[in-house]
Amino acid sequence: MFHVEKYSGSKEKNYELVIKQLQALLEGEPNQIANLANASALLNQFLTDINWVGFYLAEENGLVLGPFQGLPACVRIPYGKGVCGTSAQNRLTERVADVHQFPGHIACDAASQSEIVVPLLKDGLLIGVLDIDSPIKNRFDEVDQQYLEKFVETLVAFL
Repeated sequence: MFHVEKYSGSKEKNYELVIKQLQALLEGEPNQIANLANASALLNQFLTDINWVGFYLAEENGLVLGPFQGLPACVRIPYGKGVCGTSAQNRLTERVADVHQFPGHIACDAASQSEIVVPLLKDGLLIGVLDIDSPIKNRFDEVDQQYLEKFVETLVAFL
């Protein structure tokens, strides 16, 4: 059974706690969709000032929508297009302070102002990306990036 925690420590300590919660949620569960669904729900209840969190999964020609929390979203994103497609193509985290300044940004939700996308890589292969949007410009900082990358590393170990 999952219990909502009060995240009252430093930003770093709170992220460490949520990563431990993720490990507990994933332990012993082999189903990728179930694990991605729980991971997106966990981040949705943990993060503040976000309006969408979820996954896009790698397919031959691009990304396809996976488990998420938020409003309905774009279903397919070609590699190299928008923040998600760029992150997937380059296999690097994209942290965008103002999505309206990102060349080729795909506006699935008009409320989104900033975004962070972390690629899911296992044994050098792209599984997909974690995508998080915020209605606030410059919502994500270096600490968010560092710990979301650790979150994804933990998640990928169970996929």
